[in-house]
Amino acid sequence: LALTVILALGFLYLQYLEYHEAYVDLGLTLESGIYGTTFFMLTGFHGFHVFLGMTMLSIMLMRAIKGHFSHDDAFGFEAASWYWHFVDVVWVCLFIFVYII
Repeated sequence: LALTVILALGFLYLQYLEYHEAYVDLGLTLESGIYGTTFFMLTGFHGFHVFLGMTMLSIMLMRAIKGHFSHDDAFGFEAASWYWHFVDVVWVCLFIFVYII
């Protein structure tokens, strides 16, 4: 769980670097046309959801360390896990449509 949170931080940092390069080096903005708008909106909303998921997983990690979960009582952990996996699947689709196609 801690590794997942660390990797999420790494992803957000790489997203920042990508935005910086797109804006400074390539001059890509929201006003650059349909690609710029689509790129920043899709990846920006996804980055926001990654941040939310990372926050939820960080809270779950702290709660797990404190022993707040049992085998029969782990709904919060399961809900955060489902959310995180959904964000993963969305990223695979975004990656294909934004970077490959």
